[in-house]
Amino acid sequence: MESKRGWLKQSFGKRLNAIHSWNAWILLLLTITGIVLSIGAIRGDLGIFRVSLKQLHIYLGVASILLMVLYAPMIRKHWRQIRTRRNQRANLVFVLALLVGWAASGVVLWQFRHLPPALNNTALLIHDLLTWVGVPYAVYHAISRSRWLKRQQRLDQAAAAAAVKPPAVQPAATPPVAASDATAERSAAQAVIAALKASPITRASFLRLAAGLVLVIAVGPAFYRWIKGAFDTGGSSTAEYVAGDGNSMLPPPAPLPDSAAVVGGGAQGNFRIYTVTEIPAFSSETWQFAISGLVDKPGVWNWEEFLKLKRTVQVSNFHCVTGWSIYNCTWEGIPLKQLLAAAGVQSKAKYVKFYSGDKVYTDALSLEQADSDDIMVAVMLDGKPIPQKLGGPVRLIVPQMYAYKSVKWLQAIELIEKEHMGYWEVRGYDNDAWVDRSNNA
Repeated sequence: MESKRGWLKQSFGKRLNAIHSWNAWILLLLTITGIVLSIGAIRGDLGIFRVSLKQLHIYLGVASILLMVLYAPMIRKHWRQIRTRRNQRANLVFVLALLVGWAASGVVLWQFRHLPPALNNTALLIHDLLTWVGVPYAVYHAISRSRWLKRQQRLDQAAAAAAVKPPAVQPAATPPVAASDATAERSAAQAVIAALKASPITRASFLRLAAGLVLVIAVGPAFYRWIKGAFDTGGSSTAEYVAGDGNSMLPPPAPLPDSAAVVGGGAQGNFRIYTVTEIPAFSSETWQFAISGLVDKPGVWNWEEFLKLKRTVQVSNFHCVTGWSIYNCTWEGIPLKQLLAAAGVQSKAKYVKFYSGDKVYTDALSLEQADSDDIMVAVMLDGKPIPQKLGGPVRLIVPQMYAYKSVKWLQAIELIEKEHMGYWEVRGYDNDAWVDRSNNA
């Protein structure tokens, strides 16, 4: 209570400056944590720290919302204070729009498990877009409002004032009329010359312009690539992954009719590439697939033998725990139930463990979870071999769970008795990764 009274006793200007300062620091920390979380290449290196970092990002977001609540009663008075300053008003509107947009989309992403995936997808797009726009703007704003640049502006103004100031003339006792006229004309002439000498752009303005150009050059190309991919829902990025595939798997699988026709219409959206290791490459000459453990008929297949196994086609959505989804993917592969039935699961077996060909990533499902009809050991996506970056040549697909359960580069299945915690589960992720079934649409 005392701290509240102390806050209210402070002058309006001090409270406004305090909120502005706190917001700047929180925005800086949100930017750093958000950028680190968004870099897929270091997800594995961060390990369990990534979960803590995500929680810190959420707490910072909540603190930012509390600052907005604190500022809300001050908006009207602040708006009146800057009523004659159009630039400051425009800046205030823009910053508030950024903060509200960030907060709203961030809350949706925070509570993604309770909301429809389509809403999460939209929230992630908005959150990313505001970050691409807002962070460079905040950097530019910080530079243009820095004390050093303000000092430079004051020096420019002082120099301009001195340039047009007429020289002091010592008064004469009885100046002749001709001398007075000559002095006046000299002053006027000097003012014209000083105006011509003055730069059309001050040093402070030039530095602001330079800072803006540097930011545009640094961020522009990456922003263009992001926005091109973000608004392209035709799956063109999948085609790019196929074109740049590093696997050498011969012969390629021949698609079934429904797979070749892409009965799902084609993946709608773009996959984001996450991996905990370097992306591995595989060759049909050395690739093998195994099923073992608590089964009656363990087996090993090479590539050609694996392609002879009976496959089916299904259309399903693909949901990532970070908030994005890909819709209407046409997958072709071997149902997991079919593989388990052929192997003969023993009564002691309670869990199905999956091994990635990267030799690091593992995950598991209980036998009850693995009994779903749509869990597939997939070899094709939209009528084409699954590209290396998307987990090919073979990956697990568990449509009703978040994608960290859909093990990429799948090469082995083991039936086990005791529960296994997968790579991300031991780092804080839920072992039961069900997408809310009422929202799985």
